[in-house]
Amino acid sequence: MRWWKVIGVAGFVGVAATGVVLARAERRRRAYTPEQIRERLRERHAQALTPPSTAD
Repeated sequence: MRWWKVIGVAGFVGVAATGVVLARAERRRRAYTPEQIRERLRERHAQALTPPSTAD
């Protein structure tokens, strides 16, 4: 196996590992409590029930 292939595979693995780390951090950052989820769903439901205003 040529050295450039080894270096290329190592680079690819490094990029993939970085992506995994970033994805996990983003998931933690976006983690909501059940109450926060309920509150957001209630807000969205209320918006869906409200007819759109016709601004002239």
